[in-house]
Amino acid sequence: MANIIEGLYYCESHEYVRVEDGFGYIGITDYAQHALGNVVYIDMPEADDEVTAGEEFGAVESVKAASDLVSPVSGKVVEVNEDLEETPGLVNKDAYGNWIIKVELSDPNELTSLMDAAAYAAFIEKK
Repeated sequence: MANIIEGLYYCESHEYVRVEDGFGYIGITDYAQHALGNVVYIDMPEADDEVTAGEEFGAVESVKAASDLVSPVSGKVVEVNEDLEETPGLVNKDAYGNWIIKVELSDPNELTSLMDAAAYAAFIEKK
């Protein structure tokens, strides 16, 4: 069973967002990193880029597959996780501790359309 953390917001494309002080920390879920296998590269936007809920903002490549990253929320990228540029496999060790981008949320109401931990758990059980 994949590790699912309470208090995060999840989307069907297996990204999560952790919200703190008006910022969203976006990454891939534990379920996603297990499905991908060893992550070898993460394509990320740059600081000051805009992301839009439901649209691609980058990609994750593993030894098995490549997968687009879809933003769960809209906003301005204020930081990228530079550790992942050097060591993308950190998401395999701790998907929730190694977020990909930090976004200044432009519309916190978008969070209401995302799944909570229980809904995400039910969603992946159907897979």
